[in-house]
Amino acid sequence: MTTNEERLPRLLALVPYLQAHPGITMAEVAADFGVTPRQIDRDLRLLWMCGLPGHGPGDLIDLSFDGDTVSVIFDAGMSRPLGLTAEEALALIVALRTLAETPGLADTDAVQRALAKVEKAAVSEVDDTTVSIALDVEARLTPALQRAIDEGRALSMRYYTATRDETTERTVDPLRVFEMDGHSYLEAWCRRAEGMRVFRVDRIEHLEQLDEPAQPPANVELRDLNEGVFQPASEHLLALLRLAPAYFWVADYYPTEDVAESDGLLQVSLRVADPAWVRSLVLGSSGQVEVLSPDWLAESIRTEALAALAGYDAK
Repeated sequence: MTTNEERLPRLLALVPYLQAHPGITMAEVAADFGVTPRQIDRDLRLLWMCGLPGHGPGDLIDLSFDGDTVSVIFDAGMSRPLGLTAEEALALIVALRTLAETPGLADTDAVQRALAKVEKAAVSEVDDTTVSIALDVEARLTPALQRAIDEGRALSMRYYTATRDETTERTVDPLRVFEMDGHSYLEAWCRRAEGMRVFRVDRIEHLEQLDEPAQPPANVELRDLNEGVFQPASEHLLALLRLAPAYFWVADYYPTEDVAESDGLLQVSLRVADPAWVRSLVLGSSGQVEVLSPDWLAESIRTEALAALAGYDAK
């Protein structure tokens, strides 16, 4: 049994629906309206008692039952389909635009056609300027990444590497998507690097699912995330940094081998996979992060900083 609030919209929609589908079976009607055939039978018997003012038999809605099918003989003026309210139209437009913004999740052409029809029908109810869908990168791409994993497809992507401040084109074989420290990540076999890599989803600038299957090597292993996304190894560079208070967070955020405080500053030693990360950290710190070792890295950063300052003086 459904409530009156649920039943009234269905009753108003039933007559024009049946006129558009003459001879449809009771089971099909029930399936389309999301109720049981018994409920549809009750609805039709109630409609039989509705009609125009005057209450004569000739003014009532007339339905024809032929076995398990039903058709409308007289609609008593209820031929117009039930329209969307402003709230319903807005909700539908938002949902369709969200689908349109999510790559790989649905047939984009079908979504755009449906959206155009709803917007045209709701032009008097919804001001287009009030609807603007802007999904963040993770919300847009995560469903597409998961779909590629489920379907076993390779991906082509353009990826920004923050530590080197460069963007590269890569083909990857995706293996899993996970969340950690407030970000979503893709773990995949990178054909460019010929190794397993972890990519932050919000740094993927373009994504396309390829027709070819994903083919990671059979012996690859997923990263153990118990120790975090970045896991230092003995082959990584050991850097010694001096941090001002504003950058003490580095010691908390990244795995360190040693931390010592002196004169209100921190000295931390940590392993880094890419020296470019240290270079970016120091140059962006306005002198609040200093490299103590290795000497070659400290000198390289000092030279780059002096070159940048010389560029300002030249202007």
